[in-house]
Amino acid sequence: MEKGQQSETDKKEKGSLKLAIVLVLTLGLAPYTPEPHIWGKIKWVMGGANGMQIMDYFDLVLHGTPWVYFIVVLIKYLKKS
Repeated sequence: MEKGQQSETDKKEKGSLKLAIVLVLTLGLAPYTPEPHIWGKIKWVMGGANGMQIMDYFDLVLHGTPWVYFIVVLIKYLKKS
């Protein structure tokens, strides 16, 4: 593999990692007060999910997707290093 191609791959991976961090800090944690929304949903599910409706599960997936993406990108980045 040529050095130029390796450098381009590294730039792509770093770009993906930066995107994942931005997504986690915005959509993944919003709204921030009184606690991050995803944290409240996780506690609700861990407590038995009593009273959760379809919209609440959709909300959990919506706010959890950036975290899953971040973890996948981070694992790929760390494996490459």
